[in-house]
Amino acid sequence: MSTSHPPPASGPVPERTTWRSVLHHDLPASLVVFLIAIPLSLGIAAASGAPLIAGLVAAVVGGIVAGALGGSPLQVSGPAAGLTVVVAGLVGQFGWAATAGITCAAGLLQILLGVTRVGRLALSLSPAVVHGMLAGIGVTIAVQQLHVVLGGKAQSSLIANLAALPAQLVAHHPHSVLVGVLTVAILLTWPRLPKVKVIPAPLVAVVVVTALAAAFLTDVTRVDLPEQPLQELVLPAVPDGTPIEIVTAVLTVALVASVESLLSAVAVDKLHRGKRSNLDRELIGQGAANAVSGALGGMPVTGVIVRSSTNVAAGARSRASAILHGVWIAAFVLAAGAMLELIPMAALAGVLLVTGLRLVQLAHIRTLRKHDELLVYVVTAAGVAVLGLADGVLIGLALAIVRVLYRLARATVTTTEEDGLWTIRIRGTLVFLGVASLVRTLRSIPEGARVRVDLDVHHLDHAAYEAIEDWRRGHIARGGSVELNRVAFRAAMRSDPARRLLPWHPQVIAEPDQRVSMLDGIREFEASADPIRPMLAKLAADGQRPAQLFITCADSRIVPNLITTTGPGDQFCVRNVGNLVPPKGSNSSSVDAAIEYAVDVLGVKSIVVCGHSHCGAAAAALEANAPAGTGLQNWLRHLEPSLRRAVGLPDIVDPATGVKLSPADKLSVANVGVQLANLRSFACVRTAEDEGRLELIGLWFDLRAAAARLVLDREPYLVRADEELATAGSSLKR
Repeated sequence: MSTSHPPPASGPVPERTTWRSVLHHDLPASLVVFLIAIPLSLGIAAASGAPLIAGLVAAVVGGIVAGALGGSPLQVSGPAAGLTVVVAGLVGQFGWAATAGITCAAGLLQILLGVTRVGRLALSLSPAVVHGMLAGIGVTIAVQQLHVVLGGKAQSSLIANLAALPAQLVAHHPHSVLVGVLTVAILLTWPRLPKVKVIPAPLVAVVVVTALAAAFLTDVTRVDLPEQPLQELVLPAVPDGTPIEIVTAVLTVALVASVESLLSAVAVDKLHRGKRSNLDRELIGQGAANAVSGALGGMPVTGVIVRSSTNVAAGARSRASAILHGVWIAAFVLAAGAMLELIPMAALAGVLLVTGLRLVQLAHIRTLRKHDELLVYVVTAAGVAVLGLADGVLIGLALAIVRVLYRLARATVTTTEEDGLWTIRIRGTLVFLGVASLVRTLRSIPEGARVRVDLDVHHLDHAAYEAIEDWRRGHIARGGSVELNRVAFRAAMRSDPARRLLPWHPQVIAEPDQRVSMLDGIREFEASADPIRPMLAKLAADGQRPAQLFITCADSRIVPNLITTTGPGDQFCVRNVGNLVPPKGSNSSSVDAAIEYAVDVLGVKSIVVCGHSHCGAAAAALEANAPAGTGLQNWLRHLEPSLRRAVGLPDIVDPATGVKLSPADKLSVANVGVQLANLRSFACVRTAEDEGRLELIGLWFDLRAAAARLVLDREPYLVRADEELATAGSSLKR
């Protein structure tokens, strides 16, 4: 029985690199990525104020170095739009040679972060801040490149670009405008054509517009590359500035490049079904690429989701695709650079204009609005666009932290009295910070009064719980009564999928008279069921296809879905006293029907019989204290073969703790083995098992340790379920 869950993606599965795989999958994918990387790299270099050759150097180094050393095998690296504003600011402040030196130093810092295994901490940034940062960068790029599309020159800041835009609109550059508008039109319409969208839209737009411009338009600014690219590379230099300015620049490039690369790697993981990214190794690879790119006079390098998603969609299976795309770019620039000089700059600006606008994603805005994080997003985006990247991100982080602290400390406690019944309503987030105010309110209730507590909170920590519980017990001891209506965690379940099906507090066992009623539980479920309604509707339409039949005890402490981490549709379940499977012909129609339906109709792959420690049925069978002539006594007779088997077994020791099991627990383990044998009295089970379509598995759950053990038919009888199944060997079989 496997407890792993398949990845949600349905894309290609990365595989071991072989020549056959490279030729069939990675080589074609690398050509597609190479064709889309050329215009993007040139456009980003132009938008950043860097030499155009620097963008191509970064694309080559990102493909070869980051592709070979990184931890995300299908991610493609190169110059990224997200760093455009940062690089443009550095070029204006320090010049290009110093910017290359800063890039090199930032790469060394990234390597250090990866080696010290703190790189993944970059993912701790609030998503609202990250997406706000990208949106601010996107707006800045879009407004900046709009000037180039209109035939003019971009200004140094968003405010300056907006101020100069009316004059730019009045100016007459019809050829550039035609090139830019046509580029944008192709970029927006090409993906809507289903039979041709496999060819990247930026490639189509640049090729078509370049061909038209070469044939009909002469008055347009075109790409200008050096005749001898290798001789024109600008070597890095030490920046001329204060230590604080230099350190700030290095940290900014390193952190922004790291965050963008790691976010891109995580996004790429969702596109395929293979091995997940090693984020620390990815950071080392990105750092090495930046160090080399800066040393060669290239731009900063990051993982780029546009190129990476194209790589996956084109069928890449290994890192060979990213490496080869860098090789193709280098070969093309050295052998056919003159072809690139035919590309109009307005075409590249059109590509960057659309790319920038796409950084402002409506899906992110809707999600953040749903989680009440839209303000952080808007403030971060506005700060990055108006004040600059570092200032905008710091403002966004400060606002996010202030909102978290406000939520932690926010709780409202109100009291009302009507007809002798005092109602206390507690709303918000109740943690230790609000306990003093809560206690003052609770102590204001008269002794002996009837009290109803409506607890409707997002979160309740242990200090707050103890304060309420201590007051409740004291109030009852002084002659009062307390009704606790726990509508707690409603909002938490709406936003946290891990707790959606947990309308109980996992750290607290409520007193019997304080437990949530069934109707309260139903209301709690319906209030938080919106996220899972589509899944349940699909299950209702498609029918059930469970992977296993799970037979376990009716004991209230056993929750099958909790033990097996399964959800709706995963498990066909039978529960009875003692997890019994009476042999075929024992006149146990309900169990018979469930087994035959599960095997013959549902086609389950495994049947699990799960016993447990502290089993009341086992204790009753040992003590023979079931009332005579009752249904319980008749049912427990099916445990007699298990009793006989348990007597013949030596002591059973728990494999994790080394503690000898009690007689009742020993009987419970023996009972699982007997029920597995009883399952084989059913012809459908024997046939399916012989044909290899069905596996029978014995499981024993230790309640005290919250741990599952596999049950074998020989010593040691129990093995830890987290060990490889190979340890159990053929003993799991008949």
